Amino acid sequence: MNENINNIKNVNNSINYIVKGLIVSLVFTFLSLIILSAILTYTSISENISNSAIIVINSISILIGSGLTTKNQKSKGLLKGGLCGLVYIGIIYLISSIISLNFLLNTSSIIMIITSIISGMIGGIIGVNINKK
Repeated sequence: MNENINNIKNVNNSINYIVKGLIVSLVFTFLSLIILSAILTYTSISENISNSAIIVINSISILIGSGLTTKNQKSKGLLKGGLCGLVYIGIIYLISSIISLNFLLNTSSIIMIITSIISGMIGGIIGVNINKK
């Protein structure tokens, strides 16, 4: 009975950490996209870099968020980080599909999904191992 209660507490802790990591990732993304928009608006930098810049911003955001998600965890950084990346990109695509009526899943979208999961996995591995000595 106590083991079941401990398992439930561990699941709740994992969910709380994932939610906190996602919030940090989304805030970082939002602020970074505002900065990117300002740079593209007020400089002569070509808008052709926007897709690449968005992929880099998303990857860094997920890396930070998944690292924070797993920094207090003892194991399963790869799984929890990958899950964080997957949920993050799911939220981003849900918001995108609501805002844009002509939202499509194309090659760029698939690349972003793959990089999001990989970034999450890397961040999860880093987060789990950052406190180990």
